[in-house]
Amino acid sequence: MELADVLRQAFPSLDEHSLALMTQCCRVKEYAKNQVLFLEGDKGDAFFLLVQGAVKIYKTSPSGQETVLKLLSPGTFFGEVILFEQREYPVSAVALSGSLAVQIPREQFMSLLDNRRFRNEFITMLMAKQRYLTERILYLTSYDVEERFFRFLIERYGIRNSYAPDISKKEIASVIGTIPETLSRLLDRLKRQGTISVSGNILQVQPDYLEQFTWEGLPGDDIP
Repeated sequence: MELADVLRQAFPSLDEHSLALMTQCCRVKEYAKNQVLFLEGDKGDAFFLLVQGAVKIYKTSPSGQETVLKLLSPGTFFGEVILFEQREYPVSAVALSGSLAVQIPREQFMSLLDNRRFRNEFITMLMAKQRYLTERILYLTSYDVEERFFRFLIERYGIRNSYAPDISKKEIASVIGTIPETLSRLLDRLKRQGTISVSGNILQVQPDYLEQFTWEGLPGDDIP
């Protein structure tokens, strides 16, 4: 993997001179499964671009309860709030699997925003993330736990008859805004009514059952 190629794809409007400057100041870091990239409240001198693997973005309440805001896939920027709003990370980030991420220093990146086209592209990306957060609130307040569970499966893995989730039940519960005990009760009910069956970590879903959850867009559908 060439860093210049990754950055060229992520920032298509950069000229070769600016790309060379970014290549010199950025670095690719490798993270093991469950390794923390940053914690809520840490001083932020850089933001990130996920290249490989998966990263969980979450907040922790004063009582210690964890709320997952998003599971990131390759090609996603995160931690960029430290560019404008504040210098501390407002969330935490942890690798869900072995991952690679580009660390982009704040100071060097800010100088690139003088390029109008580049600045507009970056603002467009930030606005898309803002729309995601708005839709996330709608998702958590408008759908019951069953709907949130199946919409999570569709959003992360697509529409299929069987799933092999790559994260734990606890993490799934946090992503869909509930607790593991509630998710377990939901799965037990769905098994009793014949909607799903579970063998090991493979979850089979009754054919056509997912159609009722796909009639409208899912949160983040328009976010690259």
